[in-house]
Amino acid sequence: MLEIITSREIPSRHGFFTRKGGASSGIFAGLNCGFGSSDQAEIVAINRARVAEAMGVGADGLLSVHQIHSADVVTANGPQSGPPEARPRADALVTATPGLALSVLTADCQPVLFSDPQAGVIGAAHAGWRGAMDGVLEATISAMETLGASRQAIHAVIGPTISQAAYEVTEEFLQNFLADDAENARFFANGKNGRYQFDLPAYGLHRLRSAGVGSAEWTGHCTYADPERFFSYRRTTHAGEADYGRLIAAISL
Repeated sequence: MLEIITSREIPSRHGFFTRKGGASSGIFAGLNCGFGSSDQAEIVAINRARVAEAMGVGADGLLSVHQIHSADVVTANGPQSGPPEARPRADALVTATPGLALSVLTADCQPVLFSDPQAGVIGAAHAGWRGAMDGVLEATISAMETLGASRQAIHAVIGPTISQAAYEVTEEFLQNFLADDAENARFFANGKNGRYQFDLPAYGLHRLRSAGVGSAEWTGHCTYADPERFFSYRRTTHAGEADYGRLIAAISL
């Protein structure tokens, strides 16, 4: 049984899928949807087919990109075919075409789903700290506007991501954010041994609200803190495991 986290703010069919209900085993146990992992490709395809069915589209209608921590956005107009490595290199997708589902993969980074129900335009973005700082959220909103959306009518929801309590960073990381905007200091708290704790979802919400969307929220789920429900790159690294699964978030018209 798939477990799907949704938001009342988005009327379109959508969901932040947990790791429950998948066919993968071992360290990937559950719904691993990442072809970039070392999981069996056939099993990942089964998992993605289950997601596509839940989203009401065929396997070729569940669209994704080869994520590169950029601010690049793809506008989708039809089904996606070909091998996974042929996917466009970007970190967000938008569409106004019914029958398509947009998806992004995460394992601590922010999955962000967007909807303007009045215009019939949706979007999905993968926003780690680098992509968020470089403007992937704002770029997604702009791409939706090109398709007829109004930013004041866009609802944006951040799904399960790493929380501040679990996100320890270095002085260099802090200084990088302060160089971009001195007011970013508000997203950092003092940690142990000269390190800091970074609030990624608060930063994402700040960027979304500053961009002028109609509403923005975080579901409140921490990927690091709940291994039964979520994959986490950082938790895997701390545990010394060889690889990690990827969570999927999707939205369709």
